Amino acid sequence: MAHDEVLANRLREALQDVDAVTPMRTFGSLAGLVGGHMAGAPSGQCALHARVDPADAEELTEQPGVDRTVLGGRAIQGWVRAVPGVVAADARLAERAQGDVAYAGSLPPKSSRPARAPRRRPKSG
Repeated sequence: MAHDEVLANRLREALQDVDAVTPMRTFGSLAGLVGGHMAGAPSGQCALHARVDPADAEELTEQPGVDRTVLGGRAIQGWVRAVPGVVAADARLAERAQGDVAYAGSLPPKSSRPARAPRRRPKSG
C-alpha cells in the first residue's frame, strides 16, 4: 500500500536530528528502521503505524484514535495505528515518532544473515 507523502515528509522533519533512523522502502510504502528493526511507517490512509513496547500497547489503544495494527485480519503484537487526528499536531507526531525510535533502538541489533539460496522447483512430469 502506498504511503501518505505529506505524513512521510513530516516524519522526516520530526526525526531529522536522529542519526539512528534509516529510511527503507517496503511493499510500496516507506518505513524507518533502527538497528534493522522497523520503528514506524506512514500508511496510505494518513495514519501512522508505530512500533511500541508490547507491554504498553493495551494502554495506548485506550486513547481515542489509537488501535492495534491489523494485517491479514490479525492484530500485530507491539504495533499500533494512530489515526490522522492523533498525529495532526507536529509536536504530537514528533513525540510519537521519537518514542517509536527509542523502543526500536532498545531492541538487540539484527544480525545480517546471508541471503538464502533460491528454492528449486520440482521437475514436472
